[in-house]
Amino acid sequence: MPSRLAVLRDLLEREDVRAISRRYFVSNGFDGTLTSIGVIVGAVLSGIPDGLTVVKIGLGAAVGLGTSAVWSVWEIERAETRAAILRIERAMLTDLDDTRVHRERRGARIVHAAASGAGPLIGVLIPLVPFLFEGAVVSMAEAGVIGVALGIGVLAVFGAYMSTIAGQRWYVSALRMALAGLVVAVINLFLPG
Repeated sequence: MPSRLAVLRDLLEREDVRAISRRYFVSNGFDGTLTSIGVIVGAVLSGIPDGLTVVKIGLGAAVGLGTSAVWSVWEIERAETRAAILRIERAMLTDLDDTRVHRERRGARIVHAAASGAGPLIGVLIPLVPFLFEGAVVSMAEAGVIGVALGIGVLAVFGAYMSTIAGQRWYVSALRMALAGLVVAVINLFLPG
């Protein structure tokens, strides 16, 4: 029986596993980044007095989104995996518990959940970095502008990354994804309060 590390390595070489994990990573990273941009603009406009408070709020968002991403994908993939295994078992008239098929499906679920959770953590945390330097290096407003710019940059990187898979022009995809961050920032500027 191969080790868990060997199964994981084999899974990461499979395009079907990487494709699903990429989707979860980018989709949830997109959500996390847009959430972070909303938190930043809302915090600065609400008059939060210090960067550490913004970081704490952002960490709360990161925990919520990260937990949601891991938990939901774990449960979704658990149900989908079980359904697929049941279909195979019915077709083969055999039990697949503790077989290669079962181990691979379980391993893929772990990979998908980890990728799903990593996306929003990156998306939330990177834009918050300037707030760690608020007061010493930058003002709250400057940290906000830099944080939004970092968030837009993260979105552009997600877009450029996905374009390489699709064989599209990276800068077009980067601009399309980055535009969402700009839209969220502008909408938050006009919210009441």
